[in-house]
Amino acid sequence: MIFRQLFDTTSSTYTYLLASRRGGEALIIDPVVEKLDHYLRLLRELDLRLIKAIDTHIHADHVSALGALRDHTHCITVMGEQSGVDVVSMRVSDGDRIDVDGIDLDVIYTPGHTDDSYSFVMPDRVFTGDTLLIRGTGRTDFQNGDARAQYDSIFNRLLKLPEHTLVYPAHDYKGDTVSTIGEEKRCNPRLQVSSIDQYVELMANLHLPNPKMMDVAVPANLHMGLAQDNVAQRGWAVSPSQAMTMLGQPGILLIDLREQGERRKHGIIPGSVHAPYPDLANNVQPGGILHQLGTMSGNNLLFYCAFGERSAMAVQAAQDSGLSTARHIEGGLDGWRKAGGPITAS
Repeated sequence: MIFRQLFDTTSSTYTYLLASRRGGEALIIDPVVEKLDHYLRLLRELDLRLIKAIDTHIHADHVSALGALRDHTHCITVMGEQSGVDVVSMRVSDGDRIDVDGIDLDVIYTPGHTDDSYSFVMPDRVFTGDTLLIRGTGRTDFQNGDARAQYDSIFNRLLKLPEHTLVYPAHDYKGDTVSTIGEEKRCNPRLQVSSIDQYVELMANLHLPNPKMMDVAVPANLHMGLAQDNVAQRGWAVSPSQAMTMLGQPGILLIDLREQGERRKHGIIPGSVHAPYPDLANNVQPGGILHQLGTMSGNNLLFYCAFGERSAMAVQAAQDSGLSTARHIEGGLDGWRKAGGPITAS
């Protein structure tokens, strides 16, 4: 497995790049926008294709690189379903699984530092964001933080993992790079409490100054979505209500870009063809299945995804490949559902 722990000295942020092999699919966790060129260079050097970029929560001390990485690599952006970010390609919830070729992350909802904080677990390690730090825990005094929720997240979720599990946080301010669940149980001073009330009192008396970047980072990190308006202005988008009138018409091919887990969880638009977004580049090129379907006389490709971000990128790629009739559904399945469109089990 390829594993890189990268560090931003300004915000003391750790970013993690993972892939199962050179030349394969990769994912990145908690990227920092100032390090964008570094990430892109490393991806080229390792011959990796970035498929997913994940933020553990809305960060207050740095601007996320999720949007910039999406724009440069067309990767899928991922955050928890509680996140207030305007547009994210994929929103996950507790118990979900995030995967790329050869890498699987189990999703754990661990609120407390913020109300949208998540941790991501592999068999031998956990990426804890700012929920559990090395010899510390994330503050709980802004962004809907809640010390009681954090106590539950740490003591009843994270500390239930095997003691040998490696702990990789989103930040460290003392020079530590990794710990284990067992070490934190024994040595983390904030975990040596006898009750939830004692933990709440401890967190209430930290009296920490706000992060220096907070007033810039939080607004920037809330607005990173792809501007679907640009696609609409080119005439390549249809509203959910317009799409409903097209349902079942001859030559209208509905293409579902979501992953199988999303389809099982949220259902599909009746009659959809499944063509996962990571395979898009091959599918829309000459010889690809979507290119063949899109060039058949009378056929029109109508892409959709969860919220419209992947489908907006897909319609641009299809148009670039000469599929001039390709369109997408604005707002994705979320918009379709809100408009009252029919949904069936996958």
